[in-house]
Amino acid sequence: MKILKFGGTSVGTVDSIRAVLDIVRKSQHAGDQPIVVLSAMGGVTNLLTQLAENAAEGRNFASGLQELEDRHFAVVKQLIAVKHQNPVFTRLKLYLNELEDLLQGIYNLRELSLQSKDLVLSYGERCSAFLISKIAAQYFPDALFVDATQLIQTDSHFGSAHVNQARSEQLIRTFAAAHAGKLLFVTGFIASNEKGRVTTLGRGGSDYTAAIIGAALNAEAIEIWTDVDGMLTADPRIVKKAFSLPVLSYTEAMELSYFGAKVIYPPTMIPAFLKKIPIIIRNTFNPDFGGTTIQHDSGRTALPIKGISSIADISVINLVGSGMVGRAGFSGRLFTLLAREQINVVLITQSSSEHSITFAVHPAEALRAKQLIEREFELELQANKLSQPEIEERLSVLAIVGENMKQTPGMSGKLFHALGRNGINVRAIAQGSSEYNISVIISQADLSKALNAVHDAFFAQLNKTLHVFSVGTGNIGSTLFKQIQEQYAFLLDNNDIEIKVVGISNSRKMLFSGEGIDLANWKTVLEQSGELADLPAFVARTKAMNLPNCVFIDNTASELPTLYYRELFQSNISVVTCNKIANSGRYSEYRDLKDTARKHGVDFFYETNVGAGLPIVRVLRDLMLSGDRIIRIEAILSGTISYIFNNFSGDVSFHDIVKNAQQLGYTEPDPRDDLKGTDFMRKMLILARDAGYALEPEDVQLGGILPEACLRATTVDDFYRELQAADDYFNELKSKAQRENRVLRYIGKLEAGRVSIALEFVDESHPFYALSGSDNIIAFTTERYKERPLVVKGPGAGAEVTAAGVFADLVNVGA
Repeated sequence: MKILKFGGTSVGTVDSIRAVLDIVRKSQHAGDQPIVVLSAMGGVTNLLTQLAENAAEGRNFASGLQELEDRHFAVVKQLIAVKHQNPVFTRLKLYLNELEDLLQGIYNLRELSLQSKDLVLSYGERCSAFLISKIAAQYFPDALFVDATQLIQTDSHFGSAHVNQARSEQLIRTFAAAHAGKLLFVTGFIASNEKGRVTTLGRGGSDYTAAIIGAALNAEAIEIWTDVDGMLTADPRIVKKAFSLPVLSYTEAMELSYFGAKVIYPPTMIPAFLKKIPIIIRNTFNPDFGGTTIQHDSGRTALPIKGISSIADISVINLVGSGMVGRAGFSGRLFTLLAREQINVVLITQSSSEHSITFAVHPAEALRAKQLIEREFELELQANKLSQPEIEERLSVLAIVGENMKQTPGMSGKLFHALGRNGINVRAIAQGSSEYNISVIISQADLSKALNAVHDAFFAQLNKTLHVFSVGTGNIGSTLFKQIQEQYAFLLDNNDIEIKVVGISNSRKMLFSGEGIDLANWKTVLEQSGELADLPAFVARTKAMNLPNCVFIDNTASELPTLYYRELFQSNISVVTCNKIANSGRYSEYRDLKDTARKHGVDFFYETNVGAGLPIVRVLRDLMLSGDRIIRIEAILSGTISYIFNNFSGDVSFHDIVKNAQQLGYTEPDPRDDLKGTDFMRKMLILARDAGYALEPEDVQLGGILPEACLRATTVDDFYRELQAADDYFNELKSKAQRENRVLRYIGKLEAGRVSIALEFVDESHPFYALSGSDNIIAFTTERYKERPLVVKGPGAGAEVTAAGVFADLVNVGA
């Protein structure tokens, strides 16, 4: 025998009722001898609650009653043959008339007791179960409607009655024996006390009804049919990557349910647990899916935890005072008081000094709890042995649950690292000695981000999602989007990283999408749907979206984005940038950015500040982290200057080489912007700072390339005329190099804490002698690489390699 329980969504529409009957038919054909337990139609319990409250407040309830009638009558007309409709209409009308009389009584008295409310709510299940039993009777002649008030007896705690298990089991067994061979359609949620008054079993009570019946009849299984594919690792409305769990233990399921997983009602599992009856959570709308089996032992699994659950809205009450220290019975007084007054405590934590107790309650009960405490501990408050209890609101509980957590090192570390990395402050922590659950209290505003961040951290078989906000859509930005799009599948398959670009801005427009912007047509969407660009607003929205694992990418050469780096770090957002301005300004600003990023546990990656896509910054960092000591760094870090001097040979003039470099796009519109060496200076300064030297821009000795007359020229054309006039100067340099069998190189050096950049003559023994094209090159002479320097060489400019460097930094954030 199996118990099949169907929730409100499963019986909410004509199509879903057809699906229910199909499931019942398959179960019967499989020889399961099912008993069907039914909830009210979806939304009906809420409607009945509203009608009762309206009546108690003297408001009209007629329209709600009519809506109730219309919903049930519409199903009759569509699913019951015309010749069988009248008896069904009559019985439903009798129920609705009784309900109307009851509501009228509440209206007249202007009073709604819990007993009256239970009776009002009972009509939802009665109408639903009766209606579906009559629909089923057309296909199953042995279908029988059963009112559970005949089967389940409780105390008189209306609203959430306690079941008399022994008496109820006796009634159920007797009824089942008397109606053997019948297909029973039983009302969920409702019961009756010893006087026959209707009671209800609390939220999710229909699940409880199914478990009570299943336990009484020693059922093979209890199937809870709902609208999700079993119990999931997290709330799928918040965590899109949540997936269903095939097996849970009773303990794990109870922990998850207690902390907000609404798939199953916690008391449901108690009768099943005692009889070791498996509970199977199935999806009415996906009946072929196996769902989740809750059983005595969940078996061996590789999952570190089974799920992440949460309570979205709780309040915390803090009690502090010396009067608690060493006082036996203080906690007993406190929690006995709360239990006596029916205030449910969600979570408790106490300092080891016994100086403070923090506990969480539902917001509706917080003020009453505070007032009760003030009355109970009035003398302690007057004597200043206890401070006034404080209420903190707009908080949430997040809990990780799983039997595998027990005696597994690192579980709490992984949890707090995921929260801390994303800037989520933990207000209180609780862990039971059973180690099945670690619970934390956090700000309600951070709940969504926290759930996603923790889910990413614990379920390593899933991809880690990086949420990217990118500023700058020029050559580098556009190329980066293209590379991300091309590598998307590869990163998913090989690096377990999913990159979602959720914000894009240029100087004209900005665009946001929490689900990710389609990089195949981002340019069109940005122009057509984007709002006016506003950098402060872009940064504010980046923070306000409050997504986990956020990365801000700066692909501009503007100072403006750099002004927000510190603010982004303080919001636990990593920064990846090819913009050199932030790192090459005042040393105090550079140091502040590095310290702020480290303090907030986020990344500040800027590999492309030096040598575009070449791994220069990373190599320097790795050398220093491994304990090597830098003796000297020599570098050519300007692709433009490298190209010019690599080709300045033979009969060609310096003027013609520069002109050709400009035509090939290697130089700025004014070549002097490159030939002054300012950009080179910034790169060397960044390297020096990363090597540990507190240098300012003016500390760099910057040697010139151009004669003074070339620098003073008022226009680019004038500059070229002056450059041509200086042919003799440059030809003399070239001739000297040829006579000495050397070549000209514009080289930056870091040695003994000093940085210089100058035009030098190098011979074939120097690693820079054989440089070609527009390559950059850098040589690290260290204690380990003293005889033969460590050399990094390759393209140091261009959108493709620079974007690739930014992309690599982004992937490293994910790693």
